[in-house]
Amino acid sequence: MMSSHAEPEVLLEKVGRAGVITMNRPKVLNALNLTMIQQIYPQLKKWESDNETDIVIIKGAGDKAFCAGGDIRAVTEAGKVGDSLAQDFFHEEYILNNAIGSYRKPYIALIDGITMGGGVGLSVHGRFRVATEKTLFAMPETAIGLFPDVGGGYFLPRLQGKLGLFLALTGFRLKGRDVQRAGVATHFVESKKIPDLQKELVDLKSPSAEDVSRVLDSYQSQSSLDAEKPFILKKHLSDIDRLFSASSVEGIVKNLKTDGSEFAKKQTETLSKMSPTSLKITLKQLQAGASLSLQDVLVMEYRLSQACMRGYDFYEGVRAVLVDKDQNPKWNPSTLEEVSDQMVEHCFSSLGEKDLTL
Repeated sequence: MMSSHAEPEVLLEKVGRAGVITMNRPKVLNALNLTMIQQIYPQLKKWESDNETDIVIIKGAGDKAFCAGGDIRAVTEAGKVGDSLAQDFFHEEYILNNAIGSYRKPYIALIDGITMGGGVGLSVHGRFRVATEKTLFAMPETAIGLFPDVGGGYFLPRLQGKLGLFLALTGFRLKGRDVQRAGVATHFVESKKIPDLQKELVDLKSPSAEDVSRVLDSYQSQSSLDAEKPFILKKHLSDIDRLFSASSVEGIVKNLKTDGSEFAKKQTETLSKMSPTSLKITLKQLQAGASLSLQDVLVMEYRLSQACMRGYDFYEGVRAVLVDKDQNPKWNPSTLEEVSDQMVEHCFSSLGEKDLTL
């Protein structure tokens, strides 16, 4: 057992009329575990209906990360031995994602640092997401035999053109101001101004979303860092739209190979390292998610999470990337061609009474 004076993994504080959530595991980049989810969710619900609370701010402790993702190593360990964490983690996490997406009060995520996977789920569905020059965003799940979950099927296809699909399949990392330019963040504020910004937000008197917006806009207008640098993907956006518009992963790979540009070659190489099953599930997930509500997307993603827990690649991906760190996963099936439409279809099938209900 942990000693009684151990630091709490998440801090839930009232500061004035603001509820402030701080992910407090800086040594592991504020990775999100089930205990944290089970503390955040009821507190969010309480603040939502509490007349003394006007806004919610969520942030990460330390100077490196907002939240680098879910504690999926624990999830795969549970999956191997049939422990219920393999269901509970995704189940509770997606319920929290939905609560954030439908929150009735201004919800402000200060994503000042690494924000990936589960960390994206804690921020992107909220009304305001503030990036800084330290923000590093990615949905890197296809590299570990998973898929961009936590509502990725909802927010990714709603980014400009095929940008979301590109980010989903390749796990491409966006930094700083580019996180806002891509549409993942709503604002960009220099990291050193974040403490003042937070103080000003906390001091607002019964603010509306518009009041919060005005404060964020004013801090953004005082943040000129990197403003002159173009969006890193700007020159590639039309290529991304063209190359990633095929209706199958094989079609996308064929487009990239035919194109033959440096950029296309790089993406071909990246995709060749990803789980073929994950790539196919992800494409279908985003195609379907484009016209679904966040709730329906999360129901679909819960089915997919359980398919990954029943499968092989998720365990192998976590082994290769997070445990042994040899970065050499042996996927099964090992080629796109071997992943049949039927296999993909099966991952999306209903779990009956075990389906997620929101």
